[in-house]
Amino acid sequence: MDDTVAIEVRASATSIGEAAWESCRTTNHPFTAYAFFSALEESGCATSASGWQPQHLVIANDCKQPQAIMPCYAKSHSSGEYVFDHSWADAYHRAGGGYYPKLQTSAPFTPATAPRLITRNPELAPILVEGSKALCHQLKLSSHHATFLVEDDIETFRNAGYLIRHDQQFHWYNQGFETFDDFLATLTSRKRKAIKKERREALSADLHVDVLTGGDLESRHWDEFYQFYLDTSNRKWGHPYLNRAFFEAIGESMAEQIVLFLARRGDGKAVAGALNFIGDGALFGRNWGATEYHPFLHFELCYYQAIDYAIAHRLGRVEAGAQGAHKIARGYAPQRTTSAHWIADHGFRDAVAAYLKAEREEVASHIDHLNAHTPFRKSSDT
Repeated sequence: MDDTVAIEVRASATSIGEAAWESCRTTNHPFTAYAFFSALEESGCATSASGWQPQHLVIANDCKQPQAIMPCYAKSHSSGEYVFDHSWADAYHRAGGGYYPKLQTSAPFTPATAPRLITRNPELAPILVEGSKALCHQLKLSSHHATFLVEDDIETFRNAGYLIRHDQQFHWYNQGFETFDDFLATLTSRKRKAIKKERREALSADLHVDVLTGGDLESRHWDEFYQFYLDTSNRKWGHPYLNRAFFEAIGESMAEQIVLFLARRGDGKAVAGALNFIGDGALFGRNWGATEYHPFLHFELCYYQAIDYAIAHRLGRVEAGAQGAHKIARGYAPQRTTSAHWIADHGFRDAVAAYLKAEREEVASHIDHLNAHTPFRKSSDT
């Protein structure tokens, strides 16, 4: 490590620069990429106006060259995070405190595990974490939250005194399958038949699926998909987190790390779509939507097409996003996810710590229960 390092706060990804940002990355994980963060910020999706004010921490050497980055945002709300702390904010407010603004470390609007401490030098990771505490004190932020952490980052935050929180998602794991039928062979007979039936019926209304990536992606495909995204976001949240400019930006800068599944009728009209990102040996399912209802089409586009793609391209896993116990019946297994939380107020921190201890036990028990009901066949099954 260089003898002299300095920690700085940058107000945007572009102020760091693509070359400098990318020089700190050690994997091709899509949610650590400069292109992803700059697209969110330049499109206006993650800015102070949307309650996501960039406050990225950067460690530079004595030659002003970035050596480590932790993406951070000062937030005036808890939307778009998928690790819910609204009850904490309410409790803190009732006690006379102000929970917002707070500091958030994540890929905005993206409930996917990814490195949050972006550096080639692991010795710099603890310095970034300590820098986030200093930033909270400087800006009078109540707390710092780092969500959907990878294992290496968990220990760094834990060692810095952060509270650890557990939740769960559902991931599919590739066991070296050569075909989708190889995967089906690991399931019970009843589940195999059910999935085959769902796949047949999903496309029975003269539908087919276009699998688009890289140079296949065109602006017209984003026009189609954006309508699907709006339909889902309007039904779930009442307003969309992402805009059309964001999708155009990632289509230009990250096309090789994107897989877009579009379902079309025989007349060529697209009726549904699912957006995925590729990297770090995985396929990450992100957004889905449809303008027509077709039975099981959601499962086909979001789960089965993703498995097909992962098998064909020898990817190790599919992360299918937040929530959805119905994914178990489709071969996705419960997986614990982890976040880390530092709270400036010691009294409130102690209360949250007690809550998280009980919550971790509840999550562990729930995962054990779900694992007992997976569709995978036992040695005695056929």
